[in-house]
Amino acid sequence: MNAVLAPSVADFAAIKQRQQLIWASGNYATIGTTLQIVGETLAEAADLRFGQAVLDVAAGNGNASLAAARRGALVTSTDFVQELLDKGRTRAQAEGLSVHFQRADAEALPFADGSFDAVLSTFGVMFTPNHSRAASEMLRTVRSGGCIAMANWTPNGFIGRLFKTIGAHVPPPAGVQPASAWGTEAHIVDLFGAQAAHIRCERRVFNFRYRSAAHWLQVFRDWYGPMLKAFATLDAIAAQALTRDITRLLDEHNVAGPDSLLVPGEYLEVVIAKQ
Repeated sequence: MNAVLAPSVADFAAIKQRQQLIWASGNYATIGTTLQIVGETLAEAADLRFGQAVLDVAAGNGNASLAAARRGALVTSTDFVQELLDKGRTRAQAEGLSVHFQRADAEALPFADGSFDAVLSTFGVMFTPNHSRAASEMLRTVRSGGCIAMANWTPNGFIGRLFKTIGAHVPPPAGVQPASAWGTEAHIVDLFGAQAAHIRCERRVFNFRYRSAAHWLQVFRDWYGPMLKAFATLDAIAAQALTRDITRLLDEHNVAGPDSLLVPGEYLEVVIAKQ
């Protein structure tokens, strides 16, 4: 008799513990600050108003938090990695912006129901292992008639394909939906549709600008935790193979010609009005 294998069940607690170590490694702020324009664009898309209570979920070093604060919002910036919150606090202090920074798990936010007028996330909440739980927490903490706004990398854009390239060399945890699923309209509707009065999804592009493919790869290997850790798991030959595949992907997407690197990175801008 053939044995029937049970489907893989993800250990979300263990995965989150690993993720904390990954995102705390390197120095994501080196990468994150280059993405500030996405936070500004998202704050405009969310139509934030002066004095609104705004929550930034999985805020990293605070791009969306700072953008909201610049528009007069009362901002709470959260992440589960204290080092990233510290970077955001330093940036806010340098600009004289008032932002409350608080360590928090995106899947168990420590706030009462309906506490916020708007909940934001730029390339953050999409990396939670339990998608439905994270979406439920965003919906729970925003008031009726409030707004949820996100920027999520798409599966077929450059970063989505980068995730697939890395995953071919360093397989992701079993039983976990890919982060890039958050960059599809269908997944957003599945997660938020039941409580949404309206959902708007628009594809946008962030341009990665670097000296060359080798320059991009060196910066990301040094400072971007997920890539730093991925290479750390590989021996020299396997690392060379991953380097070749990423370089090929960069060259394929480069629209700047041979003397520079400009890679358009597609993302999905999502604005949800809660019922």
